Order: sequence, then C-alpha cells, then structure tokens
Amino acid sequence: MNYENEREEATASTKLTYLLIGGGIGAVLALLFAPKSGIELREDIADVTRKGIEKSKETAEHLQETAGEYYEVTREKAGELYNTAQETAEELTQKAKAAAAQSSNPISAAIDAGKKAYVDEKRKNESNVITEGRPSYPVKDELPEADKKKKDTKK
Repeated sequence: MNYENEREEATASTKLTYLLIGGGIGAVLALLFAPKSGIELREDIADVTRKGIEKSKETAEHLQETAGEYYEVTREKAGELYNTAQETAEELTQKAKAAAAQSSNPISAAIDAGKKAYVDEKRKNESNVITEGRPSYPVKDELPEADKKKKDTKK
C-alpha cells in the first residue's frame, strides 16, 4: 500500500513537471508567433526565460528541502533498525550461548564423573596392593592358603 501511495505521488509530481515544461514551451512558441516587433519579442523572451529560471530555482529549493526531510527520516529509521537488529543479535547470541552451555554441560559432567570414578577406583586398587605388600595377580610359587594350612597340620 505504501509503495502505491509513493508511486501515485511520484506520478503526480511527474505530471506537474511535464505540465510546467509544456507550458514553458507553449509560452515561447506563442511569443515567437505573436505579431510583435523584434525588440518587444526579445524582451518577452527574456522575461519568460527569467520567469522560467526563477521557477526552476524555486522547484530546486523545494526538492532540496524535501530530499533533506526524506534523508533525515530515512537516517532515523535506519538508526532505529540498526539498534533493534543489534539488540536482537545480542539476545540471540546470549540464548545460543546458554543453550550450548546447557547441552554441553550434561555430557561434560558425565565425562568428568567417569574420569573421577576411574581415578578413584584405580587409587583404591593401588592402595590395597600396597597395604597387602604383594601383587594383585596370583603368583605360581605360592600355594593357596588352604593348601598351606593342610601342610602345617600334617607336620
């Protein structure tokens, strides 16, 4: 809808411009074909030219003011959009970081717990071996304790 309104305004300004150009051309042609003396004709042409230049200057000033207004409005809107986009990007970044932290925490926590359990079990086994003073694997030279007791009782 907004585009159509701008297009209609552009069409109206274009039509007005064509009307002014056509009026200027018609005025020059009317002066050229009017039955006047050379001096009068030259004065009339100079007057019409001055009026056309003045009208062009007025139109240029008006267009400059309008362009300045459009520039200011556009600059403000662009600044607002930039700020909004920056805030939205920051919010999304924070949400993404939080989501990544939440999804990686259970995995890393499980890995850390597994490592800790492994180290604890290894230390527990090592401490048992040290307190017993013998290796945790069976030695072939030694007889099982039940066999030792039988030999001791036979003697």
